[in-house]
Amino acid sequence: MIATAPVCVWLVGAELGEGPVWHAREEMLYFVDIKGGAIHRCAADGSRRQSWAAPRAPGFIVPCDDGDFVCGLQGGLYRFSPAAGSFSLIQAVETDLPGNRLNDGFVDGRGRLWFGSMDNAEEQPSGALYRWESPRGLSPQDRDYVITNGPAVSPDGRTLYHTDTLARTIYAFDLDDAGTLSRKRVFAKIEGSGYPDGMAVDAEGYVWIALFGGWRIERFSPAGILMEAVQLPCANVTKLAFGGQDLRTVHVTTAWKGLSPDERRQQPLAGGLFSFVAGTPGLAQHQLITKQSTTEVEK
Repeated sequence: MIATAPVCVWLVGAELGEGPVWHAREEMLYFVDIKGGAIHRCAADGSRRQSWAAPRAPGFIVPCDDGDFVCGLQGGLYRFSPAAGSFSLIQAVETDLPGNRLNDGFVDGRGRLWFGSMDNAEEQPSGALYRWESPRGLSPQDRDYVITNGPAVSPDGRTLYHTDTLARTIYAFDLDDAGTLSRKRVFAKIEGSGYPDGMAVDAEGYVWIALFGGWRIERFSPAGILMEAVQLPCANVTKLAFGGQDLRTVHVTTAWKGLSPDERRQQPLAGGLFSFVAGTPGLAQHQLITKQSTTEVEK
């Protein structure tokens, strides 16, 4: 299902590139560098580049229905305005767990935000899966993760996928109209090298999973069967997003985090943003519905 081989469109040098999202109205891709404390934006071909410094480690960025964005920063959900370069608090998260930070996030078809937290030291099972929506607010949905990753939803909106990275396991949950999860079960386990990181679902319901330390993305059928793999020229592949006018351009974030000096010399493109064309389109990026008031705190 791959029409072209991956190419690096921006040698951005992200220590921990993550969270690519395609903004169709702007025709721009947004993504974050968690360890580098930055938010990046570029066109589909890697041009028209712009970056902003985040006040705390940004785990993800998602578009809102009013034109701004919400970022999952360490300690809370923040509204981000690209025009002003400002961040304003929406919802504090896990302020009682200073060793935790927020990680991957996703907006479903009903405008609800799903995201995970994790132990920044990657040792303790202090992480959780959360749902946030306006006006109901924050609700924990699952717990006891060291590293959470990859919330994503099937095309019919009835199945939510979520990853326990260190267990190398992707779970599936039933998802109802009210946003309640049930029937947690194993969707797939990763065999061979690498740990499951971020993911995306295509229009046929196939689940694409980036493998940190695995040099590849794996594509699974809705039944959890591995169908094919996309090889990348660097080891730490973190997440992918479908974009472009036909949603067939796949953008992939990578990281140089954890590489030795020798490995970095051998992988000069590590931390770059890649793209390739897929034979199957992805799903459109949903917008987060947010009507809560915010208070500007930092620029």
